[in-house]
Amino acid sequence: MDKTENLLKELTEAHGIPGYEAEVRKVIRNHFKPIGDIEEDNMGSLICKKVGKDTSPKIMLAGHMDEVGFMVKHISSGGFIRFTTLGGWWDQVLLSQRVAIKTGKGDVIGVIGAKPPHLLSPEEKNKVVIRKNMYIDIGATSEKDVEKAGVRIGDPIVPVSEFTILANPKTYMSKAFDDRVGCGVVISALSSLKKSHPNTLYGVATVQEEVGVRGATTSVEMVDPDIAIILESDIAGDVPGIKPDESSTKFAGGPSLLLYDARMIPNLKLRDLVIDTAKRNKIPLQFTTMEGGATDGSVIHLYKTGVPTVVLGVPSRHIHSHNSIIHRDDFDYTVKLLKALIQKLDKKTVQEIKSFK
Repeated sequence: MDKTENLLKELTEAHGIPGYEAEVRKVIRNHFKPIGDIEEDNMGSLICKKVGKDTSPKIMLAGHMDEVGFMVKHISSGGFIRFTTLGGWWDQVLLSQRVAIKTGKGDVIGVIGAKPPHLLSPEEKNKVVIRKNMYIDIGATSEKDVEKAGVRIGDPIVPVSEFTILANPKTYMSKAFDDRVGCGVVISALSSLKKSHPNTLYGVATVQEEVGVRGATTSVEMVDPDIAIILESDIAGDVPGIKPDESSTKFAGGPSLLLYDARMIPNLKLRDLVIDTAKRNKIPLQFTTMEGGATDGSVIHLYKTGVPTVVLGVPSRHIHSHNSIIHRDDFDYTVKLLKALIQKLDKKTVQEIKSFK
C-alpha cells in the first residue's frame, strides 16, 4: 500500500464513535505532530495550526473524527445485550453484522441478531425488523457471563470492518469513511503544503458531529476563523434505486460542492471561487444538495457575525453502514482542489468574499 492507502487504513480502522473518540484522536494527533502546533478544546476536538506567509487570514479546514456507532443500554438475564445508536443508522443494515464492545477489559466481539426467519410468521417476514427487536449476542448464556466479559451499561460499541482494497485497485472499502475521509484530506493537504500559502491554516478534527455537530461548536471558538472549508463524505447517487433528481453525484466523478443542506447555504462568493479554481486547475467538480441532513458547517458559518463557509465532499457509497466505498481519484482530486483554494485565500480575496457590496 502507498502512503495514502496506509493513512486511510489507519484512520478508518481506528475506533471512535461520538463521545468515545480517544483511539482515533491519538491516530490523528500523531499525523498532526509533524505539521504544526496542536491544541485541543474541552470537548476533545484537535486543532493543528500551520502558519504560512502571514498570520491572517485564518482558514479553518474541518473534518469530523467520529463515526456512527452504538452504546450498551441493557443486559438481559439471558446474556443478550440491547443497544442504542450514536448517530444515524438505517435499521435494515444492522442485522448479522459484527460489532466490538469496548470494555475496560478489552474488546468483546459480538453479532447483531434477531428472531430467525424460520420462526417468523408470513406477516412478520414482510416487515422490516426494527432496532428495538434486535440484540447483540456475545456467546453468553447469562447476565453473569456478560459481566465476566467486562461489558457494562454505557460501553461504546463499534462496527467491525477492516480497510480493504477491492478488485479495482483504486477503490477502497471500510467503515467510517464518514468522515475519516475528510480527516484524511485535511492531513494530506496540510502535510504536502509548503509554508508559501498566504494565510494561516487550522486543520481541525472535530468530535461528536454525528450527534449534533457538537465539536464544531466548540472548536470554532478556539480558531475564530475568517473562512471555513468543511471536508466531508458525500452520498454517491449512481447506485440502483437512486434517481438523478435525488442525487446526481457520481462515484469517480470528482469532489462535490454542497450547494444547499438543511442548515446551511454556502457563501456565494466562496462557492464561486471553488468553481473557478476547479475549472482553472482542470479538476472535475460535481454539485450536490442534502435536504435531510447537515454538516459541521451548520454551526461554523453562524459563529459570531458569520464565517464564509463551503463544504467539499468525497463521494462515498453506503455511508452509515459497516462497509462504505470510495474511489482514490475522488480523494486525490479533493486534496488537489483544497490545496489550490488555500493558495488563493489571501487577505484581499478573503476581504472580497466577506463583502456584500
